[in-house]
Amino acid sequence: MSVMFTVSPDFAPDRLSGWYIFNTWLQKQSAEAIHLEMYNHYQDLHQAIAEDKIDLIYANPFDAAMLVREKGFLPLVRAKGESDEAIIAVNADSNINDVADLKPNTRVAFTDDPDVRLMGMIMLEPADLHTGNIVPLLSDNHVLVAKHLLKGEADVGIILAEAYDNLSGMIKKQLRVLVRSQISVIYHSLMIGPRLQNRRDDFQKILVAMDKDEKGNGVLNALGFSAWQKIEDEEMEFMIDLMDTLNT
Repeated sequence: MSVMFTVSPDFAPDRLSGWYIFNTWLQKQSAEAIHLEMYNHYQDLHQAIAEDKIDLIYANPFDAAMLVREKGFLPLVRAKGESDEAIIAVNADSNINDVADLKPNTRVAFTDDPDVRLMGMIMLEPADLHTGNIVPLLSDNHVLVAKHLLKGEADVGIILAEAYDNLSGMIKKQLRVLVRSQISVIYHSLMIGPRLQNRRDDFQKILVAMDKDEKGNGVLNALGFSAWQKIEDEEMEFMIDLMDTLNT
C-alpha cells in the first residue's frame, strides 16, 4: 500500500525541497512506500481529504480540528518550540500607525489559510472591523500579500508570522508591523490517518529521535526545525477547543 503524505499549503516556499528530503528520509526509516503530494491551494487539499486520499499530513490548526473530528486522524508530533502566530502589516509609508486607525472598507489582503486569517481578524477587532465591512483581497500566498501592500493595492495585510520573518530584507524594509499575535499554543501538527494508525507509535518514535541522527538532523535543518516533540491526545483536544473558542 502506498502512503499519501501532504503538507498544508502555507509552508514557506523555500522549504519545498526540505519536505521532499524529509519524505525520502521518512520512507527509509519507516520502510513504508510514502508518496509526497503537494497542493497549491486549500480547495485542492480539502478535496483530497474529503476523498480519503491522505494518510499523513503536516496540518495547520484549523484543518487539524477537522481531521480529528471528521476523519479520525490522530496527532504524531509538532515542531519543537514553534507556534503559529499572525501579524498585521502595512506599507512602511502608510499613515496608519495603530489598528484603531483603520476604518470600514479597509482593503485587507490575506491568504486562504484559515487559522492565520482568523487570528488576523481578531486583531482587527479594536477597529470594529469584521468580514462584513472590509474589502477582502484574497492572495495565493503570503509573499503576494506583501506585494499587494508594496503596490498600494491593500491597506493592511494578514501574514503568517513565520512567513513574514522569512521575507527578504528588501521587502521587510518596505513594510511595517502594526501588531503580532502572542497566542503561543496554536501550532501545525504532523498527523496520521486511520489506514496507518497501527503504526502510530513507530512513527512517533522515529520522529522524536530524528534530531539525534546526523542525517535526520540535517533534514530538520532543511525544514527550519530543531526537533520534533510528541503531541499527546489531550494537548490536541485543548488546541481544538481553543480554535473553537476563537472562531465564535
